[in-house]
Amino acid sequence: MKTSGLLFAIAIAVFPAGAESNLERGKRIVDEAVEALGGENFLQMADRVETGRAYSFYRERLNGLSIATIYTRYLTRPEPPVAGFLGVREREAFGKKRDSAVILADGEGYDITFRGARPLPDDRIERFKDSTLRNVLYILRMRLGEPGLICESRGMDVVENQSVDIVDITDADNRVVTVYFSHVTHLPVKQVTNRRDPLTKDLVEEVTRFAKYRDVGDGVMWPFDVQRERNGEKIFQMYADSVVVNKGLTDNLFTLPANMKILNKEK
Repeated sequence: MKTSGLLFAIAIAVFPAGAESNLERGKRIVDEAVEALGGENFLQMADRVETGRAYSFYRERLNGLSIATIYTRYLTRPEPPVAGFLGVREREAFGKKRDSAVILADGEGYDITFRGARPLPDDRIERFKDSTLRNVLYILRMRLGEPGLICESRGMDVVENQSVDIVDITDADNRVVTVYFSHVTHLPVKQVTNRRDPLTKDLVEEVTRFAKYRDVGDGVMWPFDVQRERNGEKIFQMYADSVVVNKGLTDNLFTLPANMKILNKEK
């Protein structure tokens, strides 16, 4: 057998006719996840309000607890899609009276208290942007179809006692998010991403776990339990008591009142 014929035979054995490539399988798994999350209703979700208990941790010990309400509003995605477009506004309100809040919108951020609104430092705003662009639920809602965004299957495995399909999602800026999708429900259950600490330049591994999905309206599924870890240590957990979608949130919720006092920027 000639060399070319041998190579062809090996290729047929390894990649039988009709078999999916890693990119084809990755895309299929992601498409199944979108359908599991609500399909077109998920893709058309305009806003979301989550209310629950937010816990912060330091060295695995509880460091803070607050009643939190998180308001999220999605912007209209440009067509054709633009790589790295951040199409979301967020307001995080704390306490039963929601009298303190953080607003992150349109590249700006403010910490709001009874004293006024203090601009957030640039690194915190950049961190919000980077974390959002790496969040698999945001990727599935807003980023599919971006130039340079690819979904590549890494096969199947058993992780935390459940069978999962593993997919690397890589964007044009080389952000890589490894997502573990339940092989049964097709919903995202875990994501892992690595980034460089801007100060120390050390590699930081961040893990987010998603659990207790429920139908929150219009057939949209959303996790009520979200946990985050950094370098193996738990740093945050949100237990939602209520999640509702498409409440008609307006821009007023994400902008400062004209008469609000602007304080000196955080350093």
